Amino acid sequence: MADNKKKALLLTALAGFLWGTSFPAIKIGLHYMDAYTFAFLRFLVAASIMFFVLLLTGNFTLKFSKKRLLLFLGISNGVAYLLQYIGMVFTTASKSSLFVNLSAVWVALISPIVLKEHLGGKKIVGVTVSLIGVVLMTTNLDFSSLNQGTIMGDLLVIGAGVLWALFIVYNKPLLKDNQNLVQSMTWLLIFTLLPLIPTAAFSVSTFASLPLDAWTAIFYTAIFCWVIPYYLWLKGLRHISATTSSVVLLTEIIVAVAIATLALGEVLTVISGVGALFIIIAILIVS
Repeated sequence: MADNKKKALLLTALAGFLWGTSFPAIKIGLHYMDAYTFAFLRFLVAASIMFFVLLLTGNFTLKFSKKRLLLFLGISNGVAYLLQYIGMVFTTASKSSLFVNLSAVWVALISPIVLKEHLGGKKIVGVTVSLIGVVLMTTNLDFSSLNQGTIMGDLLVIGAGVLWALFIVYNKPLLKDNQNLVQSMTWLLIFTLLPLIPTAAFSVSTFASLPLDAWTAIFYTAIFCWVIPYYLWLKGLRHISATTSSVVLLTEIIVAVAIATLALGEVLTVISGVGALFIIIAILIVS
């Protein structure tokens, strides 16, 4: 049991690491296309790869269990991306990062209700410490940015964070009864495309003219920032609680900041470093 938990924590941290590497790839991709086109193509490629794997393994079928749950998870994921992208037009980047990463708090509040998970003292302390770390890393204690942007933009990004919290919580029932992960992932990714199709329809004519760098970013984020980490995360979620998983996934922020510092030349401040330390402490607490 203890070995399963250690393996689950490692898989979750690795998933967070891979998701954290998406930020430089996204920055590259956004030089060549708008965010809506990028999101659509990213999930189109991811869904196509999973569909191909499903065919190769002989697991493709239109009859599968938990259809409503997969539809809910897929649409929630797609809508969350739309809310984040639209919200970021009307609010600041720092506020967006803060509000989206509040998902750990929402998960801690939702999971005892939906999953009947016990929220013990360690988890409460871990979530609190992680929240302090997120605030330090996203604001750098410069709270003037929190006064910028519009209330509507803030609400849209907060809505994205809540949807991703629901996504984390409701993935837990998906793992019951030894579900076929490849099949579940494939249908979830197909359903994720549904809310993204209307926005992508306006830019379909530009798909063929995208340069190699753009397609490299699309394929990298599809494979290494969705297919692989999502599979690893699901494997880990089998043996740890949704709350623990959401805190461990905050390794994504640390990796993103580290890459931005080393590869993109952004400056790592002492406050951000302290914030990263708080997140690491939070992960150790919930682990």
